[in-house]
Amino acid sequence: MAILPIVIVFMPFPKLSWLQEVLTVFSRRGKTVLQSSSRKFSVPQKYFCHFYVLGVAWTTLLLIGTCLCAFATGPVVAESLYLPSIASQLAGASGQSPLPKLLASTVEHKKGIWNSVFLLLLMETQVLRRLFESLYVFKYSPSARMHIVGYLIGLTFYTAAPLSLCCEHIPEVVKFVVNGYAEFTIKDFVNPLMHLRWYAWIGAACFTWGWIHQRHCHGILGSLRKNGSQDEQYVIPSGDWFNYVSSPHYLAEIIIYGGFVIATGFSDVTILLLFSFVVGNLGLAAKDTHNWYIRKFEDYPKDRTSILPFVY
Repeated sequence: MAILPIVIVFMPFPKLSWLQEVLTVFSRRGKTVLQSSSRKFSVPQKYFCHFYVLGVAWTTLLLIGTCLCAFATGPVVAESLYLPSIASQLAGASGQSPLPKLLASTVEHKKGIWNSVFLLLLMETQVLRRLFESLYVFKYSPSARMHIVGYLIGLTFYTAAPLSLCCEHIPEVVKFVVNGYAEFTIKDFVNPLMHLRWYAWIGAACFTWGWIHQRHCHGILGSLRKNGSQDEQYVIPSGDWFNYVSSPHYLAEIIIYGGFVIATGFSDVTILLLFSFVVGNLGLAAKDTHNWYIRKFEDYPKDRTSILPFVY
């Protein structure tokens, strides 16, 4: 339901322009709020760090709980190796046994839990880096603001996003954390991750690609305010993906969450909806930022687009 308004505003219906404007106002942050009438309903942009404090705490809690639950389910590889021989022995002369399907289902279930652990590990690296950047890289202007609705949406997002990466197993994780515990070693942790499906690692590569470029782009933005938070002057950023789009850090964020979608084999509806929300929300914010740059700078590069190179 959260992505429905965003989907609607991208439809070519002039009568829905008012909804696009409302959502754009809510998505405004930083420099784009300075001249906005919504400023009185805003909070300091430095409150962005609240998102990542929440994200780190919540993701860490979910990661620990899911890890303990995964360890308790036992090894993934051992059962898959012995499955054919055990099944053939129990099938006897008839050659038929329900055991292979049962064991295969158990193995797939364990792989699903470990895939959730893998996704949460990726999310943990993301929120930890964003927290570090919000505290030590970005130099927020005292006048930089974001809409209060956008702030509340941000808090909701960083509660829902980590949860969506393991929501299929949450009841099991909660039950285990309440009732049990697990002893494990580093080997117990690494081995199951090494046997994830191939698309999990392609998703991780996509995540890493976006992660690295977002770090570079945030470094560029952080370096623009040379005199610290008291400097109100804005300049045109350049370098890395800034040479192609106005909001490359948003593009990198989309790639990061696209990595989560790939890592699940495009099979998790919750993560697909999460990705759709990220694309819609950042698409609106990027367009608003692009328009601000064009109004602010007469010499703004004509060949830059909002968020997708040469497209949008």
